[in-house]
Amino acid sequence: MSFRFAPRGLLACMAAALACAAGAAIAQGKDIRVAHIYSKTGPLEAYGKQSAAGFLLGLEYATRGSMTVAGRKIVVLEKDDQGKPDVGKSLLAAAYTDDKADVAVGPTSSGVALAMLPVAEEYKKLLLVEPAVADSITGEKWNKFIFRTGRNSSQDAISNAVALDKEGTSIATLAQDYAFGRDGVAAFKGALKKAKLVHEEYLPTNTTDFTAGAQRLFDKLKDQPGRKVIFIIWAGAGNPFKIADLDPKRYGIEIATGGNILPAMTAYKQFPGMEGATYYYFGIPKNPVNEWLVANHYGKFKGPPDFFTAGGMSAGIALVEALKKTDGDTSSDKLIKAMEGMSFDSPKGRMTFRPEDHQAMQSMYHFRIKADPAFAWGVPELVREIKPEEMQVPIRNKR
Repeated sequence: MSFRFAPRGLLACMAAALACAAGAAIAQGKDIRVAHIYSKTGPLEAYGKQSAAGFLLGLEYATRGSMTVAGRKIVVLEKDDQGKPDVGKSLLAAAYTDDKADVAVGPTSSGVALAMLPVAEEYKKLLLVEPAVADSITGEKWNKFIFRTGRNSSQDAISNAVALDKEGTSIATLAQDYAFGRDGVAAFKGALKKAKLVHEEYLPTNTTDFTAGAQRLFDKLKDQPGRKVIFIIWAGAGNPFKIADLDPKRYGIEIATGGNILPAMTAYKQFPGMEGATYYYFGIPKNPVNEWLVANHYGKFKGPPDFFTAGGMSAGIALVEALKKTDGDTSSDKLIKAMEGMSFDSPKGRMTFRPEDHQAMQSMYHFRIKADPAFAWGVPELVREIKPEEMQVPIRNKR
């Protein structure tokens, strides 16, 4: 009997094929590790907790309760950045190295997000930003490993300009003196075409006494002709609506703002008729995803989903849909290719990651506040949905 041996090259190819198959099998069974870095504590704690609840609901919805994609279990590693940029930066690095996280999601604060962006680039791993809003995250500080489901400051600003940008209107802004506030005002200013911006007032994030800032705003507006408006951009602690106690109406000055979480919107109840634009309010979008979210949130938490709950859910859905497209492959190159231009359903309807900067393009909602005795907060009633194609959101990165 004689034996014929396969050529060395063929044996090498067979060995490589077996190794690839083994690797694929191992990858198939290996957990998908997702680091969720957000403000469990700190000034944006309320936002962070909503985002965390929404993210888990999004994973549940998109996986039909299995918490698996392509046979791989999704494991969420929750980490508290405390709203501190240095903490968020070190947590992300540790997540990518020590925890072997495949992807990261978060954070809550824009300042923390900006500190985290270079870490994602250094480790060449994805960071899905939700809900930090500063334009620079998908603007001049952006890199290709960054995607964002949350809206950016320009989307906020352009949609709010729908309500306020009228001829004969003078506007002064009141905002926090950090990335969220300054980027928000810059975007709002750039979106105005007809109204005149006469003053920008920036106050520390921990401000509780708004008297001095309010007086400066009144002084800049009171002698202006026509409609006079103070537009507020604020997040977290402090209640800038206290300026209403100083009676701006005596100068004919109105107060306006965008959407916020329900506890913050209790202050809106004293301003029936106030207009603005919001990212989300549970009673506005009419689609199956939002219906599921509202029903399940009431079931689990005995109340309606809030502003950042919807955002967290959108991030969870986007991540699962991307993993479905890659058949569970978590390599950055595969995920980036799958996600650029990807459309997915969310509680707000259809979102699409813009290929140029990975910003999720999405609808916003022009509202008018109604003081409804059935609710503790001012209810934002829909004036009209502002579709993504109506908003010329600038591309500000250096790609």
